[in-house]
Amino acid sequence: MTGMAADLVRCTQCHCLAARRRARTITRHFEAALRPHGLRATQFSILAALALAGTLPMGDLAELLGLERTTLTRSTTLLARNGWLRAERSQDSRERPLLLTASGRRKLEAAYPAWQAAQDSVPTQERSS
Repeated sequence: MTGMAADLVRCTQCHCLAARRRARTITRHFEAALRPHGLRATQFSILAALALAGTLPMGDLAELLGLERTTLTRSTTLLARNGWLRAERSQDSRERPLLLTASGRRKLEAAYPAWQAAQDSVPTQERSS
């Protein structure tokens, strides 16, 4: 740097790092609550989104949930393998509409109380990692 030294001490107050740390804490909280139901937090969100929206193409679901398509593909592959959702056929071969199955709805409803408990008890303070 020319003429100015960087004040790197300010990096200890980085909002981006703090947000990522908080997100990991909250994710671990939800994952612990949903683990007895055989679901991860993202998988629960996928099932809930399909329950609310109906059949959705993969791209629309990724956008709705704010997920990368590759992340969504990995999660939906496992959910489909478990019979909780299925990919419908489409006239456009680039689209893969996803549909929640009856088994997926039952899984979602069984896990909902655990999700609700996690939702109601999100940690308010950062824990040391």
